Amino acid sequence: MESLRVWLVGLSRRNKRLLQVGVDIVLVWLALWLSFVVRLGLDDLVNPLAGHVWLFMSAPVIAIPIFIKLGMYRAVMRYFGKDALIAIFKAVSLSALILALLVYWHRDSPLVVPRSLVFIYWWLSLVLLGGLRLAMRQYFTGSWYETTARVPFVRREDRLPRVAIYGAGAAGNQLVAALRLGRDIRPVAFIDDDIGISNRVIAGLKVYKPKHIQQMIEDTGAQEILLAIPSAPRARRREILELLEDFSIHVRSVPGFMDLASGRVKVEDVQEVDIADLLGRDIVPPQPVLFERCIRGKVVMVTGAGGSIGSELCRQIVATGPTTLLLFEHSEYNLYNIHAELEQRVRREALKLRLIPILGSVRNPVKLVDLMRTWNVNTVYHAAAYKHVPMVEHNIAEGVLNNVWGSLHAAEAAVMAGVDNFVLISTDKAVRPTNVMGGTKRLAEMVLQALSTETAPVLYGDKKEAIHHVNKTRFTMVRFGNVLGSSGSVIPRFHQQIKRGGPVTVTHPNITRYFMTIPEAAQLVIQAGAMGQGGDVFVLDMGDPVKIVDLAEKMIHLSGLSVSGDKAPGGDIAIEFTGLRPGEKLYEELLIGDDVSPTDHPMIMCANEESLPWDLFKVVLSKLADAVEKDDYDRVRQILKETVSGYTPQEDIVDWVYQKRSSKPERV
Repeated sequence: MESLRVWLVGLSRRNKRLLQVGVDIVLVWLALWLSFVVRLGLDDLVNPLAGHVWLFMSAPVIAIPIFIKLGMYRAVMRYFGKDALIAIFKAVSLSALILALLVYWHRDSPLVVPRSLVFIYWWLSLVLLGGLRLAMRQYFTGSWYETTARVPFVRREDRLPRVAIYGAGAAGNQLVAALRLGRDIRPVAFIDDDIGISNRVIAGLKVYKPKHIQQMIEDTGAQEILLAIPSAPRARRREILELLEDFSIHVRSVPGFMDLASGRVKVEDVQEVDIADLLGRDIVPPQPVLFERCIRGKVVMVTGAGGSIGSELCRQIVATGPTTLLLFEHSEYNLYNIHAELEQRVRREALKLRLIPILGSVRNPVKLVDLMRTWNVNTVYHAAAYKHVPMVEHNIAEGVLNNVWGSLHAAEAAVMAGVDNFVLISTDKAVRPTNVMGGTKRLAEMVLQALSTETAPVLYGDKKEAIHHVNKTRFTMVRFGNVLGSSGSVIPRFHQQIKRGGPVTVTHPNITRYFMTIPEAAQLVIQAGAMGQGGDVFVLDMGDPVKIVDLAEKMIHLSGLSVSGDKAPGGDIAIEFTGLRPGEKLYEELLIGDDVSPTDHPMIMCANEESLPWDLFKVVLSKLADAVEKDDYDRVRQILKETVSGYTPQEDIVDWVYQKRSSKPERV
């Protein structure tokens, strides 16, 4: 049977059509002969060659051209659907009607054809032609094998992975059809919350209640559960995942309908469970007025456009109708990737938008000013920064130069170019930091806070000359925690460690973090950037903090594995605690003080943080520049302590240059 299926699928399109036409001629003759049998009985069997030759020759001559004209041979058998059934109904009905007219014209012939014969011929043709096509669809899609598996005395063994589908709705049924067509995975059962369909059979699969999952595993031997509930809210998906954690079975997910509609994935593509589902956070739809205020019809620039947040900002901006989008990035590889992706989208959706990819560094003030002036930039989203805590802790000078001076140069360039809106993407690590990265990000916030209070600050011009500039730029800062899937995130590392068989490494058993998805963070950044009057520090509602060790355990369980430890020494994956890394905190905060006020958006708050006037802050920057230039990291640390509220480093300086120099004996 399998070799026949492969041979039929491998035929040319022309040969397939000839085969269908030949079979249909036989079926038309069979339907006509059976109609005589049904009408006259077995005692008066009709011999087609004795008196009714004209009728048996006319039936296919009438039917086949109509079948061709109405497209019965254009449908692909494997994807035979309701449109093809409708075409069969129309074609058979029309051919039967014409045949009835032919019978009427021959009413004076010696051998009378019963008038009811045509009606019987009509429904028999529908049954034979339509039924055969439905049977062949089942045969080609693999459903034939599911049917024969339940036939008595027919035994079939396969070694395909067995999966249960959670969700017996449209997505679940589409997934079953796709899996059967692919023949790589065998669906064996449905799981659904709807009590109205429990214990029933859908697409040949029994539907189990969630409370009967263990019974389902025992009955079917399922090795994996695929979530086919793309429209379910995240809170509901979290409840389901918590239920499935109790079973040693791998859980994966089917993409959402938006991903399917965009063509990024197919319905048969499955992926590991989205960690956002474990958090249970539902994204609040953006407010159109806020979302478009700084983007629609404007020239927008994103620094760090190839990074995790920067690239997502670009995706959101492209869909919001700017006239020009400048992608500013110092990594050639990252810039190429995001530009290629957005360029393809612009062509696909016929967007009226210019994409300008620009290689450059925020540490080049002359280029920043020239760029913003040349393109008449209206809005800047400043996402360029070094964000990896231990890396910056080991490379203090680069962290300060990129995070502090890069933000300073970008902000000064915005003032000199007359940019309307400047939005800094900040971090929760800027609140009472224990690391250089957090300290530098807080200084970047303070740069914008200081500039926003000056109507004509003294800035350094293109030739490093002190010049007064009228400040028309509205500066805002948006502070939030970790984003899922960003560079340096623990989630990809946990996936890799689980895939390798462990151990999963966590720095401390009590370490907690706030988490948010990258698209949600980007949407809220854009909306927060449209609020405020200048110098505002906006804080995103990150929900409840998550213990990293709990997250690791959930990921292990949902991979169908168990956690190895003192209570379960025979488990599959061990969790090891490696100790806090340089500059790492046990927990993060979003506010320095308690002075916070709500905004028009439920997920965005406004924090009133202390700041320094521009004249005093320039003195701090001058001291910091001198200390970095001399690699005097003790002094850098002291300046951070004096300037950044709550900065309390937890250990000795671990900068590579500092350590190497300190280890050398002094020359006499």
